[in-house]
Amino acid sequence: MPQTTLSDNARAFLEEKRFAVLATINQDGTPQMTTMWYELQGDEIMMNTKVGRAKERNLRRDQRIAICIEDEYHYVTLSGAAQLVDDQPTAQADIKRLAERYHNPEKAAQMSRDQFSKQQRMTLRMKIERVVEDL
Repeated sequence: MPQTTLSDNARAFLEEKRFAVLATINQDGTPQMTTMWYELQGDEIMMNTKVGRAKERNLRRDQRIAICIEDEYHYVTLSGAAQLVDDQPTAQADIKRLAERYHNPEKAAQMSRDQFSKQQRMTLRMKIERVVEDL
């Protein structure tokens, strides 16, 4: 049964280092799916992408998204509307934060310096509106 808030089990599951599959809507109505880094921040999910990718173009047109985070037969699916943050200092700080979540500090610093700082980035923030979990 769908919920509108995260259970304690779902919150703990999402706080572990996992990958999310983000679904956006292509112009023809078909889903576009991408594996993403994410971070749970209170009752929001924060993600970040390079400007110019299909998901960014889709989100400029239709901000409805869903993400699924799984561990074998256990999962949490979340949906809501993405808020797009184009401010580059914010977007660069967010991608650095995500890199630090998924890599050691040295690797995260190297990625930020050699890759992300040379890109125009965008942060996606999704207020969680719907939760489906099987934990």
